[in-house]
Amino acid sequence: MAFTYFFRDLQTLNVVRDYALPYLKTKRYIDIWDAGCASGQEPYSLSMILNESMGHMLFRNVRILATDIDESNLFSGIIKEGSYLKDQVQRIPKEIFERYFVADQTSGRYQLKDEIKRSVSFHKHDLLSLSPPGKDFGLVVCKNVLLHFTEEQRILVLEMFYEALAEGGFLVMEQTQKLPQELKGKFEPLLSNAQLYRKK
Repeated sequence: MAFTYFFRDLQTLNVVRDYALPYLKTKRYIDIWDAGCASGQEPYSLSMILNESMGHMLFRNVRILATDIDESNLFSGIIKEGSYLKDQVQRIPKEIFERYFVADQTSGRYQLKDEIKRSVSFHKHDLLSLSPPGKDFGLVVCKNVLLHFTEEQRILVLEMFYEALAEGGFLVMEQTQKLPQELKGKFEPLLSNAQLYRKK
């Protein structure tokens, strides 16, 4: 199972909130693709960040499609249940944790509240198929995945993200991942200290 945890790379999540959310809020539905979601900590972290920054009525329009190749066949069930062990939730800021998680005394696990679970759905998907699971996304999030690909594969996957994005949509990547030179004409960099791009 991929190594990840809630609120990993909080700086990037805050960049999405501060720079992409104003655009996303203009849409009837806020469609987001989280590519390479592992067992759900990243899309659920993003969902909580968005919920903190939006009114209840608007947040109901958030639809995060979380995808992963899921070779273990475990992620779908974990994400659907939104249930995590104590050591998996320890890094969550205290006020966020108390607002969105409920302890299950029987299992000793911590359960996400329904308002957050409803915003995320899971679909098994291989990025190297180069066939996106949807289109017209306002935001594509892809972190900790591209580094496992060759440079040629990275370019092809990023081209797929470009095609899957709505006009003016955003792409955000891990800080260590740089946009290949071949794609400079398709994405506009927005910040010098974060890998946030807008579709040209």
